[in-house]
Amino acid sequence: MREKEIETYLCETVRRLGGQAFKFTSPMNRGVADRVACLPDGTVWFIEVKAPDGKLTALQKRFGAQMAALKQRYIVIYTKEEVDEWLHTITK
Repeated sequence: MREKEIETYLCETVRRLGGQAFKFTSPMNRGVADRVACLPDGTVWFIEVKAPDGKLTALQKRFGAQMAALKQRYIVIYTKEEVDEWLHTITK
């Protein structure tokens, strides 16, 4: 499965929840997450999407560590099943 398919599925899933998954680019800050998901309960998630065989770059790992240090919600998703698992954990 390609990364684009997983990303599309993520966006559709967030939209069905009533939220929005914005494409995130920050020209002066390489390594930022692919998507910023704003959910109807007011929570915000930074989401990195990878193909199942994808690897995080050093900059992406650093961004994840920065988000953890800032106590932000951050996740790396590799499959559609992981999108579903994430959805299940946030909608309990």
